[in-house]
Amino acid sequence: MKLKDFSILSILCLFSISLAAQQKISGTVISATTNQPIADVAIYDAGSGKLAATNESGYYEFVTEEKKLTVIFFSYEFEVFEKQLTVAQDMLLNVTLNPLGEQLSEVQLNVRKKKVFALKRLKDVEETAIYAGKKTEVVLVEQSMANLASNNARQIYSQVVGLNIYQNDDAGLQLNIGGRGLDPNRTANFNTRQNGYDISADVLGYPESYYSPPAEGLQEIQIIRGAASLQYGTQFGGLVNFVMKKPNQAKPFEFITRNTIGSNNLFTNFTSVSGTSGKFSYYSFFNYKKGDGFRPNSEFESKNAYVHLGYQLSDQTKVEAEVTYLRYLAKQGGGLTDAMFADNPFQSNRERNWFQIDWLLYNVKFAHQFSDDTNFTFNFFGLNASRNALGFRSNRVNQVDPGVERDLIKGDFNNFGFETRLVSKYEVFGKEATFLVGSKFYKADNTGQQGPGSAGSDPNFEFQLDDYPNYPNQSAYDYPNLNIAVFGENIFYVNDKLSITPGFRFEHIKTESDGFFKRINTDAAGNVILNETVDNSEVRERSFVLLGLGASYKPTKSIEIYGNVSQNYRSVTFTDISIINPAFAISPTIDDEKGMTIDLGLRGNYNNKISYDIGAFGLFYNDRIGFIQRAFADGSVKSERGNIGNAVMYGIESLVDFNLNELFLKNEEYSFNYFINVALTDSKYTDSQENGVEGNKVEFVPNVNLKTGLLFGYKNLLSNIQYTYISQQFTDASNAVESNLSGVIGEIPAYDILDISLSYTYKNFKLETGINNVLDNEYFTRRATGYPGPGIIPSNNRNFYATLQVKF
Repeated sequence: MKLKDFSILSILCLFSISLAAQQKISGTVISATTNQPIADVAIYDAGSGKLAATNESGYYEFVTEEKKLTVIFFSYEFEVFEKQLTVAQDMLLNVTLNPLGEQLSEVQLNVRKKKVFALKRLKDVEETAIYAGKKTEVVLVEQSMANLASNNARQIYSQVVGLNIYQNDDAGLQLNIGGRGLDPNRTANFNTRQNGYDISADVLGYPESYYSPPAEGLQEIQIIRGAASLQYGTQFGGLVNFVMKKPNQAKPFEFITRNTIGSNNLFTNFTSVSGTSGKFSYYSFFNYKKGDGFRPNSEFESKNAYVHLGYQLSDQTKVEAEVTYLRYLAKQGGGLTDAMFADNPFQSNRERNWFQIDWLLYNVKFAHQFSDDTNFTFNFFGLNASRNALGFRSNRVNQVDPGVERDLIKGDFNNFGFETRLVSKYEVFGKEATFLVGSKFYKADNTGQQGPGSAGSDPNFEFQLDDYPNYPNQSAYDYPNLNIAVFGENIFYVNDKLSITPGFRFEHIKTESDGFFKRINTDAAGNVILNETVDNSEVRERSFVLLGLGASYKPTKSIEIYGNVSQNYRSVTFTDISIINPAFAISPTIDDEKGMTIDLGLRGNYNNKISYDIGAFGLFYNDRIGFIQRAFADGSVKSERGNIGNAVMYGIESLVDFNLNELFLKNEEYSFNYFINVALTDSKYTDSQENGVEGNKVEFVPNVNLKTGLLFGYKNLLSNIQYTYISQQFTDASNAVESNLSGVIGEIPAYDILDISLSYTYKNFKLETGINNVLDNEYFTRRATGYPGPGIIPSNNRNFYATLQVKF
């Protein structure tokens, strides 16, 4: 079905159903002290719940059929404003809020907001983005009871359904999430953004996220599944957008410092300043982390700084600028075989492996409101970054490091781009509609080089070509990439309950690799018998259109039925192809992946007593890239990475969160919630040219993915307990259970984890503490193909943390 067919079908529906009588209420919310607009003010109806929220310009609007209602305006830093309205026609209601005179406790904040769920969903339209008919999940980080100091993803994303998470880092230096059969490695199957702009190494050639914002600096995390391809890219996973905390709009200066100690000599400091003065606003933090790690040879040190500046040029126009810098150095204990893990899961036989990240992100955003119905944004962003990996890597993981020269891989990433978006509301045949049109330009000029490192044990990231000219793993490549995209969506409101949203995305992708690799062979005595340089250049250029369609039906204020279908595409990455890895080989015919995602679900919020989202999905994956065992001409058997075949992943995902206090206790001094998050997923390869693959299970698909938890609080004391169970999963298309010598393939056995946490607030002080992996289970979630392996990467044993926050 073509895009025009979607529009014709939508217009035909418009003729058959009429709108109920509705009145629009709109206005602007400003601060009484600064006279500046206040963003993210929630507007509630005392009877039915949330109606709207203000945008960056302080503007809000909603429609209602009610003749009388009580409207409540809420923001954390301001006093609540309440007004009774009698509605006979469209109404303009401008509101001025006064700053809070005192800091409130956690429980008081929950009572004021009349909302105690840790997850929310995005509205149909937010600033210059459309989310109608899509599966959206928003983690409210500030309400989380997770171990924020170490970015504990298992806890932070506990209510996001179906996520598969690598857990091998006790400091949260990198985020590794997948789901629905997508490899979690560095979240490469999601489009990762910070405040709406790209942050991965290279969206096209190397879409891995070495930088992950500290959870202590986040306001929320937005996750939009498969249909995000229309607005954000072509990825199968969708979008992960990290929304940083905003400047305090009620004070000229706010200071927060958080200090954490934990197991394995963990120490972190997070210090932020924030405020608003006149038209100028700012938010900045510095985050320091240091620890020994839970395995030998795993020490790390990280420094992360962030600055956000905003200036309100007028009531309709705002300019914002951001700079983010991250630098960390981590020692890596290497991977294990199954036998090594069974003998001692926390051992290490690698003492000279190091990894270093240097990440500089910058962004300028211009936002303008042409009218109450039309918003425009322009985002310019860029990245200058590097990653260096150094160590002894062998196909035999249990081999003792002989102390010879190490393998060094250096990558430099220099890219920039801009994205423009225009959202406007209009009427068609007397019915309300909203359109989005946007474009994106992205240019990257990256380099990758591999060669001999030093024979020492220090983190020396300089090539030693003079000392080791015959080192076999040598290559150097330039990767100039270009991406131009145009996208659009349109919400057609058939009536006040039903909306249909067709959309498209045009992509032009040009990826290039230009470089060489060395082919060096030696005889049994180590004498060089072949030394040649092979020039290797390639250009891949393609243009295509992705289509999608979403629908939403809201029969009542507490029920929504939604569904969408969207095409997906993932280009093969040259950086994966050109790096020489002793643990596996690359198929010379490897090519792009294509497919489609379908979602159908039921979600809602019943009187703030029960929040739920229950749905089914199907992900149809063509030319899926994975690993297969293959015999080579020299008699060896190795894993080969290439296009395995076509696959389908399908299942049921459900999250139900019960506000037990509202259901049973009805006491404002208590918080009491129980949630259960279950994903039941199955998969198979439907077609493959490889022997023994068709009919097999797809990698990274546990049949059962369960997370459940109970939160209980009294006044300023909050407690939380969470249980996680993930069933067995495979890591290669042959469904191998036993590992090979490299530890790269084989199953990941089922595991379960228990976490507990506590927090107590007293005036300007807050104490957080907890124990992760209370039962001290020995488990792993990852078989790494490269660094920090190759091989099994163990997960953390029982550990504790304690955080003291001071806020002025």
